[in-house]
Amino acid sequence: MVKKELLIIIPAFNEENNIVRVFEQLEKLDIPSMADILVIDDASTDQTDERVRERRYGLITHIYNLGYGSALQSGYKYAVRGNYKYVIQMDADGQHDACNIPVLYRELKGGDSEKADIVLGSRFMAGSPEFPVSLLKRLAYAMFRFLIRHMTGRHIADPTTGLQGLSREAFLFYSEYNHFDDKYPDANMLMQMLLLGYCVKEIPAVMHIRDTGKSMHSGLRPAWYMLRMLFSMLAVVFRVKILRLDVAKSCKDSRKKVKTG
Repeated sequence: MVKKELLIIIPAFNEENNIVRVFEQLEKLDIPSMADILVIDDASTDQTDERVRERRYGLITHIYNLGYGSALQSGYKYAVRGNYKYVIQMDADGQHDACNIPVLYRELKGGDSEKADIVLGSRFMAGSPEFPVSLLKRLAYAMFRFLIRHMTGRHIADPTTGLQGLSREAFLFYSEYNHFDDKYPDANMLMQMLLLGYCVKEIPAVMHIRDTGKSMHSGLRPAWYMLRMLFSMLAVVFRVKILRLDVAKSCKDSRKKVKTG
């Protein structure tokens, strides 16, 4: 059997009612023929792991709930050890439509331009279907866009998208100690990678509203998340631009230069 170069990683926590539909979408588009699929079950208390075993997809099970970021990082480590060239990460709740995967994969491989280290699937670009969000989340996104643009010079329409494609260089960096937020890796990690000079693309994506289950950003959590992300983004700027940590490790060619202005 020919080894696949693409790994799809799906972090999951108590998603037994949604993840089967995600699998059905993937199978309908014959995605398993082009990519291996790995689910990281972050200590679910329901039957999420059983739904994965029934499909015979790859499964990592955390004994304790470690958080969304730790689940993703487990996937990155798996991809590094498995010698995959590309990773696409998507959510287990059904919000990320499987039709985005071939498009992200094409862009990772170069598409019509240079290869990207990170390809973002955006809810808020021209060409993306309308995706309603609350006022508090709109304010948070506006703040994150402002900080990223001010610190990196880049406009990112959807700075918190969880639908992303990563090159081996990007997920290898993320897999290492202290390079990735173990709880809420969103705009802060994007800020880090832009400051370190990684090539980031953003493309329109098809996404849906969660039908069942509980989001990790439900209730009053968005307010706490917004404050935490603000301080985390400022810490990233201090770490990279002032302390210049990880700069030498990431700057492997003339393209990967840290912005100092």
